[in-house]
Amino acid sequence: MNILILSGSPRKGGNTELLVEAFVKGASQKHHVEVVSVHDYKVNPCMGCNACFKSESNSCVQKDDMPLIYEKMAVADMLVIASPVYFYGLSAQLKAVIDRFHNPIRDTYHIKKTALLLVGAASLPELFDGILAQYRLCLNFFKLEDAGRVLVRGVKDKGDIQNTEAIQKANELGLNIR
Repeated sequence: MNILILSGSPRKGGNTELLVEAFVKGASQKHHVEVVSVHDYKVNPCMGCNACFKSESNSCVQKDDMPLIYEKMAVADMLVIASPVYFYGLSAQLKAVIDRFHNPIRDTYHIKKTALLLVGAASLPELFDGILAQYRLCLNFFKLEDAGRVLVRGVKDKGDIQNTEAIQKANELGLNIR
C-alpha cells in the first residue's frame, strides 16, 4: 500500500514529527510511506472560486505548490493527517492543503483509508473534539475507513512526547495497517 502522510507541523524535530517518525517506522515495514511536511510547500488558501470545477483539467487558478501534493495524492492508497493542535484546530499550513481538496480531482484518488495523529499542549478532555468532528464528516462523505488514531494531550515542549506511550502507539498503528 502507498501511504501518504501530510504533516502539518512547522516545528522541525517537534512532537508531531516524532510521532510521524514512529508511525513511519512501523508502517514502512510492509508499505511504501511518504511524508509531506506541508510547511515546506507554498500552498495558498482556497479562494472558493470554483474555477477548478469549470476547467477541463480541474486546475486551480492559483500558481503555487499544490499540484505537487495532488500528484502525491493520486498514487496514495491511504492518507494520514498529522498535526499539532493550535487553538483546537489543525495547523494553518495543513488546513490550507485540506481546503484545497475542494477540487474535483479528489474524485480520481484511490484513497480508501485514513488515520489521524494529533498532538496538543493542553490536557483538556475535549481538546480534539472539533478536529474529530471534521474528521468523521470527511470519513462519511468520502466513504473512507478510519485506520486508527493517536491523540496526545499535554505535550508542549520539543521532546515531551517521548515521556508518553504515544510513540509506541504510533509505531503499533503503523505496524498494524492492513
